[in-house]
Amino acid sequence: MPGPGSARRHGIPPPLDRGRIRGSPVLKVNNIEVVFSSVILTLRGVSLSVESGQMVALLGGNGAGKTTTLKAISGLLETELGQVTHGSIEFDGRRIEGRSPQEIARLGITQILEGRRIYAHLTVEENVRLGGYLTRDKARKKKRMEMVYHYFPRLKDLRHNVSGYLSGGEQQQLVVGRGLMCEPRLMLVDEASLGLAPLLIKNLFDVLNRINQEENIGMLIVEQNAQIALNVSSYGYVMENGRIVLDGPSEKLLDNEDIKEFYLGLGQEHKKSYKEVKHYKRRKRWLG
Repeated sequence: MPGPGSARRHGIPPPLDRGRIRGSPVLKVNNIEVVFSSVILTLRGVSLSVESGQMVALLGGNGAGKTTTLKAISGLLETELGQVTHGSIEFDGRRIEGRSPQEIARLGITQILEGRRIYAHLTVEENVRLGGYLTRDKARKKKRMEMVYHYFPRLKDLRHNVSGYLSGGEQQQLVVGRGLMCEPRLMLVDEASLGLAPLLIKNLFDVLNRINQEENIGMLIVEQNAQIALNVSSYGYVMENGRIVLDGPSEKLLDNEDIKEFYLGLGQEHKKSYKEVKHYKRRKRWLG
């Protein structure tokens, strides 16, 4: 397994200090099942938790159920004809499954959607202000805006520019900054590294790490870039076929042979026969 020097050369931040004291679980997902259109079973018995101020990674390949898990927590399932049909989701001791996205946002959960969803025809500042729509207090909004510009000074420089002309990295900063305007206690971050160059990924996750530590905002991070996700998080879960198949402290997952092979690209580089390929795919299905 590559050492810290190798990780830095590839634009990956070093592991965080996991000795910092954390709080009690603020989010508990208990054995949930999710069904779309009353027919398609997508999640099967998913359970996970995030402590107050903790960064947690949720790993898995395409179609594993990671984004669906985030949408079940944020309430966005209802916009896609999906619903939690079994189990429970608790935030700060309150059941939230089945509540509207607006209600859940008011409780302090913000989802950063995959794909850099911005209002391309609006300016940067107009986009950021939209994130504070739940707050009517102008002084609080101004304070949050200053905080966004503190973490993303580039956005302040571009605040009068039309958002559609920003680079991919600048747009990703914008959606994270807009999410901060909601005064979240928990951020659900979906594929923040998608389509970004290694240096931009490192810079973005450095800022997310600072926000987590300085603002004590918990984060559940969905990533296909397992190396960077496990380096910034203290705990991780692995999903396959709509269920959690492995979890543990991030440093232990980084040292897991299957994680190395399937997600870090450090296992066998070539499969020599059809039999070996079948064995490889069967192992990757984990418990599914």
